[in-house]
Amino acid sequence: MLTKRLIACFDIIGGRVTKAVQFQDNIDVAPAEELAGVMYDSGIDELIFYDVTASAEKRSIDIDTVKKVSQRVFIPFTVGGGIKDLEDMYRALKAGAEKISVDSMAVRNPQIIYDGARAFGSQCVVLSTQVKRTPDRSRFPSGYEVYIDGARQAAGMDAIEWIKRGQELGAGEICLNSIDNDGTLAGYDLNLMKLAEDSVTVPLIASGGAGEPEHLNRLFTETQAQAAIISSMLYSPRMKRNYTVSELKSWLLDKGINVRP
Repeated sequence: MLTKRLIACFDIIGGRVTKAVQFQDNIDVAPAEELAGVMYDSGIDELIFYDVTASAEKRSIDIDTVKKVSQRVFIPFTVGGGIKDLEDMYRALKAGAEKISVDSMAVRNPQIIYDGARAFGSQCVVLSTQVKRTPDRSRFPSGYEVYIDGARQAAGMDAIEWIKRGQELGAGEICLNSIDNDGTLAGYDLNLMKLAEDSVTVPLIASGGAGEPEHLNRLFTETQAQAAIISSMLYSPRMKRNYTVSELKSWLLDKGINVRP
């Protein structure tokens, strides 16, 4: 049986990790490479790095910070933000990334998913999608719309239709970022994950809302998500207390959830 993965996600601004609520009001946390080392030493399974202002600022990803982080971790490391073409993908991989996350640029140019999968393999391409609930079922049958540029701009696309297309183009993994739940500590959007698992077959990562261990338990027992992003629980200044990775894994193992000890 495949183990469930716990992932630390870094929202990077100027080489530093920040923490936001619903993609806004980012609070500074720590230098990216410093926190990466702490997460690695604590036993985190994977790390995702988003240069969150790169797309909105129309610049390339912060390669210097990618290099610094990659020198501190020896686990799967995904990077995204400002990835415009195969050359950007290659530069990020050469700097130490194992997987590339495409988001806003993929919406603007879906061909980048196909090109990346063809050049580097589907296992290397993660489609990251920012989604928000909407009552407009006539335009968005799933009830979720895709957003881009750090959740600043509505894309006018149905979220579930988009991830289906992403899988067809070659994405080997999909990360669903709930804008509504992001940073709220109220739990994952389980309905969103269930809609996604009924529509695609590639591994799914849930992001947005985790605030206590029970949220992880519900995600892994009520949906088929293979991985969970748990950033706030690990290092958010807004938490009354932060958890350690070993605490979370021990708790999940006691609940019968198959995670790496």
